[in-house]
Amino acid sequence: MSTYKVEKYFGHDRGYSCAFRQWGAKSDCRLLHGYSLSFTICLSSSNLTKDNWVYDFGSFDFLKDFLKKNFDHTLLVASDDPEKDQLQQLDGNVANVIILPKISCEMFAEMTFQFIKTYFSNNDIDVKIEYVKVAEHEGNSATYCE
Repeated sequence: MSTYKVEKYFGHDRGYSCAFRQWGAKSDCRLLHGYSLSFTICLSSSNLTKDNWVYDFGSFDFLKDFLKKNFDHTLLVASDDPEKDQLQQLDGNVANVIILPKISCEMFAEMTFQFIKTYFSNNDIDVKIEYVKVAEHEGNSATYCE
């Protein structure tokens, strides 16, 4: 059976600029640093819509809202970060602090994948999510797939 695959790219130019740190790292990654992240979503289906698409890219507003809420001018802090309380005090006028279970591009990719999967399931969208890739820049990226 044939399968069609499509990719939707939300580029670095979209402004998903967030800061975070890998508090357990021995490198400079233990310090707060930021990126304008990009997201690539790959979908597949053996069937096309009446418009001959795997998925209507114009229907990604739900994902744009999710990405903006979580990655646009946010300070992402791991729930187990020893400095969590101090960083959380910045929430409000200084930063938009979001506490997440874990911090890494791998986790951002998984989080986004699961969000899309839940949305598709709740809305009876019969399209497979192949993977989600999150990139800090052209040299570093992480991909999550099931």
